[in-house]
Amino acid sequence: MITVKQAHSRTDLEEVFKIRRNVFVEEQGVPADLEYDDYDDEGATHYLADLDGKHVGAARWIETNEGYKLQRFAVIADARGHGVGSALVIKVLEDIPKDGKKIYLHSQESAVGLYLKHNFVTEGERFEEAGIGHYKMILK
Repeated sequence: MITVKQAHSRTDLEEVFKIRRNVFVEEQGVPADLEYDDYDDEGATHYLADLDGKHVGAARWIETNEGYKLQRFAVIADARGHGVGSALVIKVLEDIPKDGKKIYLHSQESAVGLYLKHNFVTEGERFEEAGIGHYKMILK
């Protein structure tokens, strides 16, 4: 069973950062100083996903001058392929204000298919962030 909730408590946020560190810093080699930013302290709405009672996924969204940006979607390796990423996308999209602003993200190449299933489309050319290929994607 998958559950996704907003992470507000210090304990939940520590779990979010632990998952992100595991996926982005340890697994993908993203420098820690690029992974963590000022939005982690204030301005982001964070999410924690559980699979069968175990913390396995994290995500966040922020408001930018361009609209609402989904970010930092991470699912630990042994939980991938079980629908955790989709559950995170669904919950985040439910929570974002419905005020007509653009909803977008920068997807790692390997995750483009996930976002296509949730009505995002690619926009523009491939680019790199933290040495990893990405595409900008916009919610239709």
